[in-house]
Amino acid sequence: MAQAKAAKRKAAERFQLKVTLLGTRPPVWRRLIVPADATLDEVHWIIQVAMPWQNSHLHQFHDTDRTTRYSDPEFELEEVEDESGVRVRQVLREPKDRITYEYDFGDSWEHLIQLEKILPPRDDGKRRAECTGGKRAAPPDDVGGVWGYADFVEAIQDPDHERHEELLEWIGGEFDPEAFDSAEVNRWLKKALRL
Repeated sequence: MAQAKAAKRKAAERFQLKVTLLGTRPPVWRRLIVPADATLDEVHWIIQVAMPWQNSHLHQFHDTDRTTRYSDPEFELEEVEDESGVRVRQVLREPKDRITYEYDFGDSWEHLIQLEKILPPRDDGKRRAECTGGKRAAPPDDVGGVWGYADFVEAIQDPDHERHEELLEWIGGEFDPEAFDSAEVNRWLKKALRL
């Protein structure tokens, strides 16, 4: 009986994760609370919503020494484990544990995911993800990686830049690289995800 209660409590725990987009200066990051029993494919969707990315490219998770990789088996990547069968608590066990999430193998957006805290279950008992903080807008999909993003920001902020108008039109008229709103991310998470 005691083991069953401990297992239930462990399943209801939540992890506070800091997700940092590597190579961005100043850094783009999100602080996310996820169920400890969320699968890596659920974490993929949470990050897609929180950045927000468009989920239009391949992705994978890997441990920091790159010995083990996890992804969607439909991608048919070699030597990867099925991310839907791996819980976040299996790869992140203690605060400061880390794993990498890579999205878009061409642009190579690598995100460092670090477990900051293990939190108790929610008071209402609901299983959901939430964003409690972050900084800066994520680069748009297909902007060309870290270097392409730096060029993009430079061009849209300089009305005299030769690609200013072209890139503003491409992005839909405006883009604020400093913009971030956790309340908006939480509305998206609530709408898009049913964990």
